[in-house]
Amino acid sequence: MIRSTLSVPERPRFFRNADLDRCPPLGRLPEDQRRALPAVAAVFPFHVTSYVLDHLIDWDAIPDDPIYQMTFPQAGMLSPADLSCLQDLIGRGAPQAEIEAVARRIRDRLNPHPAGQVELNVPFLGGRFLTGLQHKYRETVLCFPAQGQTCHAHCTYCFRWPQFVGSSGGRFGSHFPDDLVTYLRRQPAVTDVLFTGGDPLVMNARTLRRFIAPLLKDDLAHVRNIRLGTKVLGYWPFRFLTDPDADDLLRLISEVRTAGRSLAFMAHVSHVRELEPPPARQAIARLRDAGAVIRCQAPLIRHVNDSSRAWADLWREEVRLGLVPYYMFVARNTGPCRYFNVPLARAVDIFRRARNRVSGLARTARGPSMSAAPGKVIVRGTAKAAGRRVFVLEFEQARELDWVGRPFFAEYDPEACWLDELRPAFGEREFFFTEPMRRAREQARALCVKQGIGSAV
Repeated sequence: MIRSTLSVPERPRFFRNADLDRCPPLGRLPEDQRRALPAVAAVFPFHVTSYVLDHLIDWDAIPDDPIYQMTFPQAGMLSPADLSCLQDLIGRGAPQAEIEAVARRIRDRLNPHPAGQVELNVPFLGGRFLTGLQHKYRETVLCFPAQGQTCHAHCTYCFRWPQFVGSSGGRFGSHFPDDLVTYLRRQPAVTDVLFTGGDPLVMNARTLRRFIAPLLKDDLAHVRNIRLGTKVLGYWPFRFLTDPDADDLLRLISEVRTAGRSLAFMAHVSHVRELEPPPARQAIARLRDAGAVIRCQAPLIRHVNDSSRAWADLWREEVRLGLVPYYMFVARNTGPCRYFNVPLARAVDIFRRARNRVSGLARTARGPSMSAAPGKVIVRGTAKAAGRRVFVLEFEQARELDWVGRPFFAEYDPEACWLDELRPAFGEREFFFTEPMRRAREQARALCVKQGIGSAV
C-alpha cells in the first residue's frame, strides 16, 4: 500500500449558512450579490470545507470562478420574486420558522424528486417499501446508507438536494444493511450495488464495512461489482491520506478485490482543477494501488464546465492519472436547474467538440446523457431526415431491457433542456415508451392504495 507522505494530519473545517460572514473574500462581491447569499442558502443547502476554500477557488476570479459557482449560493438559483421575498424576510429579522416556511414552499415547487425515483424506483418487499434502496435497472441496486446522507461540501446544482434539507417527500436512507442483503438474495440478476447519497465516504471505515462486508459472502456471489458514488477526491482527498481511519478504508478496498469482486469509485469530477492539488493526486495513487478502479462522471453545468475545452482538459487529465472518463450527464430538471441548464443542442455540440480534442483513450466518456424516468437517454446528435432536422436519441440503460440501444427521434428544439420538453418526430403522437411509463405509474399508485400507504418515502 502506498503510504501518505503528508506528515501533519489535516482536519476539515466546515462552513455553513451561518458562516457566510466568516469568509472574508466574499467582501469583494457587490452588495446585491452579498445580500443574495443567505437568501439562496435558506432554500438550498450550503456546506463547504476549508479545503475547497483554500485549494480550489480562485478568489480573484469570483463570482465567475467555476468552483465558486459550484459551491456557493448564486442569486440566479431563485426566481427574482422568491429571492426578493426571502431577502425582505431576512433583512427585517423575521423569525427563522417564518423564513423556513417560505423556503419549504419554494422547494416544493422545484420538482424535489425527479425521474420518478420516489414512486417508481423504491422496491417493495415483505409488505413495506425499502426506503433506503432504489432498483431502477435490472442489474443495479442503489443503496443510501443513512449515515452517508451528507457530503464534505454540497454542489449548488446537486439533483439530490432534498436529501440535505429535509424537503417534503422525505429522504432516502437505510440504517442497517439487513434490508439490502435480504433484497439481494431474492434478486439473482443483480450484479452491481451502488452506494450513494449524499456521499458514502463521509462514513467511517467501520460503518462502511458493515454495508460492504455482507456482499462479499458466498450466498451473494452474483453481486460482482461494488460501486461508491463520491465527490471526496475533489472536496476532501485527505479522506484517503490523513483521516484517522484512512488506512482502514484502503484495507477494506483491498479486501473487496481479494474476495474476487471489483470496487469502482464513481468519482464526481466536474472540473479539471479538482484533480490538480497534490493531495488529490496522492489520494488517487493510493486508491489505485489498493485495487480500486476510478470512473469519472459529472453533469454539464452552465457557469462551471459548459465548454468543449473544459471537458477535453478534464478527460485528458483523468486519463493521464489513470482514471476512466465515464459519463457527461445533462443537469436534471430539479431545484435550480434553470440557472445551470445547458440546452440539449448545445450539449451535443460541446460533447462532440470535446471528443474531437482528445485521443481514443479519453473517448470512453458517454453522453450527453439524461437520467430520466424511462432510463438513461443519450443524445447522439442531430440529423436531417424527411426534410427536417431531428435529435437522434438512444437508451444507454432503461427500465425495459428491449429499450436499450433502440434509437428514436425527436423534433429539433434549440431551447429544449430535458426529455419531457421534446416532441416525437415525423408526426408521431408520443414516444414508444410513453404508454408503458404511464402504466408503470398507475401500477405504483395502485400498490400504494392497496397497502394503505401514501408513497414510498
